[in-house]
Formats: sequence, structure tokens, C-alpha cells
Amino acid sequence: MRMTRHVVLMTIASLPLIYGAERADALPLVPHRAVYDLGLSAVTDTSDIESLTGRWVFDFKGSACDGYTAESRLVMRFETAMGPRLIDRRVTSFEAGDGSSLKFESQSYTDQELEEEVEGTARREQDATIVDYSKPESAEVMFGAAVFPTSQVFEVLERARAGVHFYESAVFDGTQLVDDATTVSVVIGRPKPLKISDAQQEVLGKLAGQPFLPVTMAYFEPSAEREGEHVSDYDVSFKLHESGVQTDLVIRYDEYSMSANLVELSLGNVDQDCTQAK
Repeated sequence: MRMTRHVVLMTIASLPLIYGAERADALPLVPHRAVYDLGLSAVTDTSDIESLTGRWVFDFKGSACDGYTAESRLVMRFETAMGPRLIDRRVTSFEAGDGSSLKFESQSYTDQELEEEVEGTARREQDATIVDYSKPESAEVMFGAAVFPTSQVFEVLERARAGVHFYESAVFDGTQLVDDATTVSVVIGRPKPLKISDAQQEVLGKLAGQPFLPVTMAYFEPSAEREGEHVSDYDVSFKLHESGVQTDLVIRYDEYSMSANLVELSLGNVDQDCTQAK
């Protein structure tokens, strides 16, 4: 049962990455705790999935001065023709405020049995990304420049402000043992206001007046080798608010799609001292 890396956590040759002074001009992301209800939105004729229920809890805090901490837990129950399956994904990461380093750890459980554990650190040096894994085994890998999850959010917002509607990026999030970054194709729509009837108005509270960007990301795994036209391993569509909060997610795989609807949102305080210092 495949899980998107986007929801368990989230190189450009022709466009500058958002580091140093460029990131200092970006609006701060809002610390928040978001809770999403998960459900099955579509299945193909070849899928054995009959139903899907679950919950995703995402905690994000920090600033450009202190760095960013993200904690994610996603629990899903699948009912299939072969019986039920319970999947539990836990991800914790700390990213430096300038996007130069990442500390990560993740655990993946299936039916309460630990199936995979990944832990380590990653850093950017000039045009390279260097990853030191401590679990599931000690290993060092090096590949081209890549952005880390929080940097990816800044990246999308900055591209949108610059009027860019399509680009490709290399992303490393530390949720799997890999020897290269994941290529992500990003499509950004024009900013839109939430409609009065939008179900997210009440949940978003004071953020409801904030316009959102319609975003679609297609993920191409680094180990994939294909002939002819490349097809993404999965894609994710969502509304991205300037605060960094995401709503109305839909994740599409070959055999099924699932939705993640925001049901609770608690907002923290932006570090004004850090903002003013910039």
C-alpha cells in the first residue's frame, strides 16, 4: 500500500533557490497544528481497496532565526478484499532556518509491526546535497542540489509571487533510504479567494480571508527508469495559503486516490523579533 511522501511530511538549474538574503524577503510561515480526516475519493477497477478511513496530524513551528520543526503522524485503515490493513507513518524533522541542513527520522508501521525506520542528517554544500544515514544502516550518499521540505513551501510561494506557473525541483525529505533526490513537477494556479460556501471557512478562522494558490505536484521517484514519456509515481493537488497551511488535499496513485480534509486548525504566533530582525 503506497503512501505519499508529501503527507508524511514536503535542483533547479534555471531558477535561484531560496537561501540567504532571498529567503529573508519571504513572508514568515505561521506555526500551526492541523488535523485532517482522510478518506477514499476514487478507485480503479483493478484495485482491491474497498474503503479507507484515517487521520493525519501535522505540527509545524519555528522561524527563520531558530529553524523549523515539523512533526507528522498519519494513521490509515484500509478495508481490502484480503482483509483490513492498518498503516501508521510517523515523521519528525528539523530544518535550519536558511534551508542549509535537515535532521530527520521516520517510522513506518503496518498492522502495528515496524516495517521501516529511517534516521539521519542532510546538508547542502555548494551544488551538492550530502546525506548521512544512521538508520536503517550507516551510509553516506551525495547527489545534486536539492531543497528540503520547508524550503519547498517557500519555493512554491516565491515562484508564485514571481509569476511562475510551472517548474521542476529536486526535493529530499528523509522519509526513505534513497541515493538521490525526488524530482517534483509543480503547477501553480493564480491566487483565488475562498468562496463563502467553502466548508473550510469556519475551520480556517482568521485565515479564511487569505487567498490560496491551487497547486499540483507530480512526484517522480529517483530510482524510476522509464522509456518514452515519464509518468509520475503519484501526484498531489491542494490549496496552499500564504501562511503555509494546506487544505483540500487529493493524492492520486495508479489504483486509488485519497482526500485529506482539514477539520481542526490551531495557530501559533509568528516570531516578530525574528521578522523585524530581517
